[in-house]
Amino acid sequence: MRSALPRPRELPPWQQNGLIALAVFAGGTMLYLTGSHHLLPNGDPFPLWIRFAELGAICLATFLRRKVPWGLLAATGIVGVDVALGLSLPIAIAYTDFLYSAMLHGSRWTTRVLVGVTATVTLTVLFVFLAVAGWRAAALGAFSMLSFLLVPVWWGANVRQQSDIAASERANAEQLATIAALDRRAAVAAERARMARDLHDVVAGHLSAIAIQSEAALSMADDPKTAQTVLVAVRENSVRALEEMRAMIGLLRSESAADEVTAPARLAELARLVESARASGMTVTVDSTVDEELTLPTAVDLTAYRIAQEALTNAVKHAPGSQATVRLRAADGTLTVEIDNELSGAPAQPDSGGHGLLSMRERAHAVGGTLRAGPSGPRWLVHAELPLAGEAS
Repeated sequence: MRSALPRPRELPPWQQNGLIALAVFAGGTMLYLTGSHHLLPNGDPFPLWIRFAELGAICLATFLRRKVPWGLLAATGIVGVDVALGLSLPIAIAYTDFLYSAMLHGSRWTTRVLVGVTATVTLTVLFVFLAVAGWRAAALGAFSMLSFLLVPVWWGANVRQQSDIAASERANAEQLATIAALDRRAAVAAERARMARDLHDVVAGHLSAIAIQSEAALSMADDPKTAQTVLVAVRENSVRALEEMRAMIGLLRSESAADEVTAPARLAELARLVESARASGMTVTVDSTVDEELTLPTAVDLTAYRIAQEALTNAVKHAPGSQATVRLRAADGTLTVEIDNELSGAPAQPDSGGHGLLSMRERAHAVGGTLRAGPSGPRWLVHAELPLAGEAS
């Protein structure tokens, strides 16, 4: 159970300074009243009220201990007066806190100056004691300088260094957290774009073929055999669309890619696309030099299939009954996919107002390839080059 009283470090700075001032005054009063405040062997010829005045002054200066260098200068002035009267232990102890605070809260320039001044004063006192009073006095002076000057300066510098390191680590952690959040957003955006491409391919590929083939079947009432062939193609497209939609929904629901049980479409299934286009009334020729035993990278295989699917879908939609050619080449580490078809009537832009061409280009770029689409003489040409090295980094 948490205590109702706050910890000293949780208090506001002025309250912390007040507690330090009370502790200094209480400790100094006890040393003065017991006569234990002498640092010099000759005793203290001055009355206690002078010492208490010094003690009260340095306690008031404690409220300025964080105001560097003004608090340190005020305390140094009080210490100068105390040295002139005969250095006393309470003032010396209180002064160490000012040195520590100056190293902890002062500017970089102030800390460097303080280190230099402290080292200079220490060496000067040691040389003076050594020259005037001998090595015993020098040893005593060295111990005094170490206790009241060097230790608080070193301690404050060490604490400040650790605080700076901790602040730097916190800043690095915050930056890493920000970068991780941006990476997650980018990954989500990329995954949404991939899902949108897949959904478009399923809808535009299969369902558009279904709509066109259904319309053709309705117009073939006097040719039951051909209508039956078209309806078979409609059913195959419907089943295939449902399978891909089911696989996509299952992937969205699964927690990992290992849960996916339906393999993505591959070039090995190109014959289905060709038969579907032929059922829609087109004449499709396939010219492939790709070895059936050649193992294509998964991403490249899927991309080639989707490009062929989108190109044939656009051909069926915008040039029904025309002649189309599908060419596949694998050479020099590159898979080339070409689909061209006749332009019937006015040279309209396939997939105008849709996302088919954009989806094909994005898929090609995603695996490090290129794609261009446009009129080529009297035909419309889709030409993609996909590196067989796999997905681009």
